[in-house]
Amino acid sequence: MSEMHDSANNIAYLLAEAASGSGAKTALAIPASDSADVRVVSYAQLASAAAQVQRHLAALGVGRGDRVALSMPNVALMPALYYGIVAAGAICVPLNPLLSGAELEYHLRDSGAKALFAFAGTRLASVASSTVPVKNGSVHCEIFTGGEGSPVAPFDTPADSALLATVLEPVPVAVSEPAIILYTSGTTGKPKGATLTHANILSNARSCVSVFGFTAEDVIFGGLPLFHAFGQTVSMNAAFAASATVALLPRFTPDGALNLIEGAGVSVLAAVPSMYVSLAAALEAEPERARSLRGCIRFGISGGSPLPAPVHSALKMLIECPVYEGYGLSETSPVVSFNQAEFGMVLGSVGRVLPGVQVQVRCPQGSECAPGVSGQLWVRGENVMAGYWNNPAATAEVFDGEWFATGDVARVDEQGNIFIVDRIKDMVLRNGYSVYPREIEDVLYTHEQVQSAAVLGVPDERVGEEVVAVVMPRPGADEGVLQAELNALARTRLAAYKYPRRYVMVESMPLGPTGKILKRDLRVLIQRG
Repeated sequence: MSEMHDSANNIAYLLAEAASGSGAKTALAIPASDSADVRVVSYAQLASAAAQVQRHLAALGVGRGDRVALSMPNVALMPALYYGIVAAGAICVPLNPLLSGAELEYHLRDSGAKALFAFAGTRLASVASSTVPVKNGSVHCEIFTGGEGSPVAPFDTPADSALLATVLEPVPVAVSEPAIILYTSGTTGKPKGATLTHANILSNARSCVSVFGFTAEDVIFGGLPLFHAFGQTVSMNAAFAASATVALLPRFTPDGALNLIEGAGVSVLAAVPSMYVSLAAALEAEPERARSLRGCIRFGISGGSPLPAPVHSALKMLIECPVYEGYGLSETSPVVSFNQAEFGMVLGSVGRVLPGVQVQVRCPQGSECAPGVSGQLWVRGENVMAGYWNNPAATAEVFDGEWFATGDVARVDEQGNIFIVDRIKDMVLRNGYSVYPREIEDVLYTHEQVQSAAVLGVPDERVGEEVVAVVMPRPGADEGVLQAELNALARTRLAAYKYPRRYVMVESMPLGPTGKILKRDLRVLIQRG
């Protein structure tokens, strides 16, 4: 029996529905300058801009199932183009604006993109015209600017009234149709395209609304890049599913973020740990600003890596903002679990599964582990991808029936709280003992002079792999004293085979698009030094 096609199955229905019911309501609040002033875009304006994109694609001959690459920073055009692409039944391929020419060419070829939309001034836009698929005409390329008129208008529009005359009507799709291809970071080879269906995205967005309790009165902080799964689902799709407002920040800086938080009246933060670390430091430096924000933000949402306990405490003390941690992957749309207010916050845990999601911890021999025993985490549910784009071999490697192998070591307690131990590939094998860097990092973060820390293994002839800690001290810290104190702390708190034998002090950490520390870059740095 064939699946039913319905416009309500289309991701773009989130925007169309919000516009039809709350057209005059603010969908986007964006910085107007370096101050706390903001410009606003209504749901009606945003939906009409997306409808223009949908019609434009039809004129280009882009239809259902065609891939359209989209590379934008967090500007108002990003959601307009995103929803216009999926409204047309095409598959959106979000790409990092920082990609090089070779990386862009790989993604265009692998996805078979028919068109590329990029933003003027970004690295990707500057190299796009020199890539072979664009030069030979197999990929239609358009470079957009912010425009002088409406910040959301994708094309020259004489007036907002003309923009509003266009109505968004998503094409009917089946729930299992691909909607988004999200490329993984490629830390273990060429990036793979996680193929997410309309049902994957919609179920995850609506589950997030339910778990977080988003309402139409909320203003969600949009500092996470929307080309990434976390930003797309939590900051955009879930926000629009609740008819909330997204306060969109093009480039994260602590001062810019705080200006937007104040100017837009942000009520929910969504960020990664590196952002929370920077915000906490900025608020500590400006106690008056912290006092003015105290009690204004209901809660924060964090994911991507562990949030250090001192940052939890600082944000709670400074602005009375609890931060709930969760867990997810590009392949799971992305949210698997989150700490939830109704169950109480469990520090160190990534919470319990979202509705429609199941997890299982498996021991090396494949059997399910008992509660509290560590093993590989497997996920099954409405949020799990259809597979890797045009890569059946890679898909087969990570699936056991409907169960997806995350590559993460975890344990689950008897209440269903999930604790991520570490990435399997990050595990260090020292003298035959398994060492999990995250456990060591948690210890290092307890020192008040540590701003950022990463632990990894480097080849060693004597013990196989040696444990090395890379530390970014807080400003003003004495590196020699800090290293001695960290060494004493680690030796006291950790077993002899776990504590770092070497410390490397750095002024900054290499970060990915969502603020996650890039250990592969640190590994190169250590091996060179």
